[in-house]
Amino acid sequence: MITTIAELDRIRDDSKRLVTTRSMMSAGAAVVPIPGADIVADIGLLTKLLPEISKRFGLDHDQVKTMEPQLAQQALVMASSLGNTMIGRMVTKRIVAALLRRVGARVAVGSMAKFIPFAGSAVAATISFGAMKLVGNSHVEDCYKTALALLPADQRALAKV
Repeated sequence: MITTIAELDRIRDDSKRLVTTRSMMSAGAAVVPIPGADIVADIGLLTKLLPEISKRFGLDHDQVKTMEPQLAQQALVMASSLGNTMIGRMVTKRIVAALLRRVGARVAVGSMAKFIPFAGSAVAATISFGAMKLVGNSHVEDCYKTALALLPADQRALAKV
């Protein structure tokens, strides 16, 4: 369990670097000129990325199950108030697909851009990178805020949110 704001800040920074790395992988998959290949790759990447981020913050499904009941409830309520349905829950391909629908316009434009000769692949890669970064960093920030709410009061006072 995270006990200091310094540890929480380090985890957030490390997680954002991980999101950038996975976003580059998503961009690489978007260059492949096969319709839908990028979406399949993004679902696979996010199905692994989101639980990994949650775990770093002590908020994955198994970790929340082992918390004191009051603390677990607090974590789930905080996550829910942020609109995050993945903190403390099992992340499935179906949930990730629903999440991608939220950024669907970008993903659809990226998929269609592949059909534009030469520049289309670059456009698709850029859009895919941006969409993955948006989803990943949003989850990092939600996990950060949730974990921050679980810190002792003296540590919460030191936070720069």
